[in-house]
Amino acid sequence: MNAGAERHILILGGTTEARRLAEELAADPALRVTSSLAGRVAAPRLPAGEVRIGGFGGPEGLAHWLREQQVAALIDATHPFAGTISFNAARAAAAAGVPLLAVRRPGWVAGPGDDWRDVASLADAARALPALGERVFLTTGRMGLGAFAHLEDKWFLVRSVDAPEPPAPPCMEVLLDRGPFTLEGERELLRRHAIDVLVTKDSGAAATAAKLTAAREAGVPVVVVRRPPAPEGVPEAGDPAGAVAWLRRALG
Repeated sequence: MNAGAERHILILGGTTEARRLAEELAADPALRVTSSLAGRVAAPRLPAGEVRIGGFGGPEGLAHWLREQQVAALIDATHPFAGTISFNAARAAAAAGVPLLAVRRPGWVAGPGDDWRDVASLADAARALPALGERVFLTTGRMGLGAFAHLEDKWFLVRSVDAPEPPAPPCMEVLLDRGPFTLEGERELLRRHAIDVLVTKDSGAAATAAKLTAAREAGVPVVVVRRPPAPEGVPEAGDPAGAVAWLRRALG
């Protein structure tokens, strides 16, 4: 970056890409890097640089923070399903006159042998399950389990970083774990628990993609919850390297 006064960069984080980006940017003495985490995970992996945890109070609160902290650029590197914050970021950046970039990892694409059923929501995923299987591997996180709570005749293996809270399916086993996951490990989970249907969100990236390969090998159908809409008109990068290139251009 150009020499001169320290430039403040705010990263809306919580993802692997956000941590990698923070590490790279924090190594630049010309930058002050702050990562904002939502606080939904009890023991998050903290990125390099400064860290703040918790919300801003909507787009108006975020715009105020951007002005008050003299932020030179805002990077939205949140999870693909953290839709509200992305829209708040777009509104706040426009209000504060701060350049905004979204880091959006590519989504998953079905290949030969995959048996995928695309749905728009967790509720739609729950409606699809009765025709697909009895023993469900649910990898959509601990939020939103209420969408499956009425399925009393299904058994669920629920994997999440933190323990889920009610409402939740009555017949379930909770597996507390954090990626990346190996193909061998995912194969063993499907085999040991006799899984006959997988439910996942299209989070993209390689860290949690091994389950899709394991499901294909085992002939297990996959219900894929597709991503919610993203704000229009926001420039995007597919990885941290693209974000760094954009930031160099934005800061001059």
